[in-house]
Amino acid sequence: MSLKQLFMILKARYKIALITLLIITLGTIAASLLLPKRYTSSTAVVVDMRTVDPIMGNIDSPMTAAYLPTQVDIINSTRTAQKAVKALGLSNNAAVHDKWLQTANGEGVFEIWLVELMQKGLDVKPSRDSNVITITYTSSDPNFSAAVANAFAQAYMDTNIELKVEPARQNATWFQSQGKTLRDNLELAQKELSNYQQRKGIVITDERLDSETEKLSDLNTQLTIIESTSADTRSKMSSSSNAENLPEVMLSPLINNLKGEINRLESKLREASINLGNNHPQYKSMESELSSLKQQLEKETSHIGRSYATTEDVSRDKAANVRSLIAAQKRKLFELKHERDEANVLLSDVTSAQKAYDAVSQRFTQTNLEGQSSQTNVSILSPAYPSVRPSSPRLKLYTLIAIAIGSLIGIGIALMSEMLDRRVRVADDIEQSLGIPVLGDLRKQQSSMSRWWRNLRIFRRNKKLEFSV
Repeated sequence: MSLKQLFMILKARYKIALITLLIITLGTIAASLLLPKRYTSSTAVVVDMRTVDPIMGNIDSPMTAAYLPTQVDIINSTRTAQKAVKALGLSNNAAVHDKWLQTANGEGVFEIWLVELMQKGLDVKPSRDSNVITITYTSSDPNFSAAVANAFAQAYMDTNIELKVEPARQNATWFQSQGKTLRDNLELAQKELSNYQQRKGIVITDERLDSETEKLSDLNTQLTIIESTSADTRSKMSSSSNAENLPEVMLSPLINNLKGEINRLESKLREASINLGNNHPQYKSMESELSSLKQQLEKETSHIGRSYATTEDVSRDKAANVRSLIAAQKRKLFELKHERDEANVLLSDVTSAQKAYDAVSQRFTQTNLEGQSSQTNVSILSPAYPSVRPSSPRLKLYTLIAIAIGSLIGIGIALMSEMLDRRVRVADDIEQSLGIPVLGDLRKQQSSMSRWWRNLRIFRRNKKLEFSV
């Protein structure tokens, strides 16, 4: 169908299209005027996409792209709606309760019905290019719409805080119970260590062990000195064939004096033997004195020799005594070290229990503070206010839409009417309906459409006669 044919059809059947357009437009206007007015109020909240530790103050990496859709789901959740209903006090409203009885016949739970009713007028949309979420509520009362939108925004902030602090509170409860157990373990370990110290009479310090180690070192030093002295004495005794060759004998002033007197008397005795003879009384006296000096020299020499033997015996006894003391001191040190090792094991248990208790106590303090936090990363950007103009029905918009739709429907009805009752509007209709070419157009200005139709019917009848012949 060409545009010319379409134009001629619409020109011929414009009344049908116009009536259809008027009916749809007037019906839409009437419906818009009869429909109850609806008012929409919106509030905007901005979400900080960075996670901030409320205790440590650390700023972590930005959140994922699914964070904003998650926040939208939280706003649309039943938990947030219940908080909004509670904040508005609708559960205690007698009129709302009566409406529930009339609507649901008292079936179900009133709070759930109220939450579902509130969620029907709620619309939550995140911004495409920002972290702003718009909360919109529509109802027949502008003040109620604004109050509900603000209530949902506040309920969302409260829910957001609860979702953050609830895990921290649960962790704090768990850490508290663990802290009690670890504290009992610490007290038990400290008690065992204290009992062991009292039973053994020791203190976990290095002073006693150091003093006992020093005593052992002193005993070893004494033993070394004694053994050295004994070895020196034995060396001197073994190196000398008799006592006269001992250094102490050779260096003794008394022995040297006795030797000098003996030499002097021997010299005098030889002179007296020559001059006086061996039987002279003076010779006998000098001989007796010489014998006495030799006896005294031998006595002193043997005394020094015996002193070496005595010194060797004393050194041997001292060395044996010191060795026994060293053995006893070693046993004492071994016992002290054993006791100290056992005490160190108990002390290690105390230290481990203390560290575990301190770690849990620190985590409990941190999670307890986090559980008491009231900070959130959501802020109200712009609160909702009562709307002056209704959001629906929008008379102008609906009228324009009705005109557009009515025009299309009117044109469609006109075309359908033409298809049911086909008429010749232009020369192309003759070719399409009769299947013969048009040789010429002899149309003249006619006073009426009836004359044109009469000529067309005569033409058709003549053609049919020709075909029949």
